Amino acid sequence: GFMLAPFVVIESNREAALSSIIIYLVIYAAMNLGAFAVIIAIARKTRSAEISSMGGLFNYMPALTVAMTVFLFSLTGIPPMGGWYAKFSVWSALVGADTGLGYALAVIMAVNTVIAAYYYLNVAKTMWFDPAPDGDVTPIKVPAGLTAAMVLAIGATMLFGVLPGLLSDISSFGPVALGG
Repeated sequence: GFMLAPFVVIESNREAALSSIIIYLVIYAAMNLGAFAVIIAIARKTRSAEISSMGGLFNYMPALTVAMTVFLFSLTGIPPMGGWYAKFSVWSALVGADTGLGYALAVIMAVNTVIAAYYYLNVAKTMWFDPAPDGDVTPIKVPAGLTAAMVLAIGATMLFGVLPGLLSDISSFGPVALGG
């Protein structure tokens, strides 16, 4: 929904709308690929992708817990993770269009962000504070390729949150970006 919202105001705020779509797509890809890499690693042990299977993860795989927490916080839109900037760019495009529909959609998206935060933070709570569902706290063996994917995704998620100008520069549709 967030990446489609700017299309509503594309006639009123074309450059900001297109830029925010690109920014959201890039950051969304990084944080979701990272989150799914963590889920794959956990499912290799638990044979489940249920939230309850992540219980107590911090006790036996703290690095996976921290990685997933970064992705969850980013999906929520908490700074300095990249998700905050992705959402901010969409809200800026909607509000910058100065239309009733843009404002209304920005408010709806803000409410949805709060609702989603409840679900994302519940997963984090489960990993950090709940007991392991089967009592098994044997560390998970994570393949090197999956570890590399998680590291790259965390790097991108954090980099774009701390230095959002990197994406703003390459997603600009002004004369400089188009070579004119």
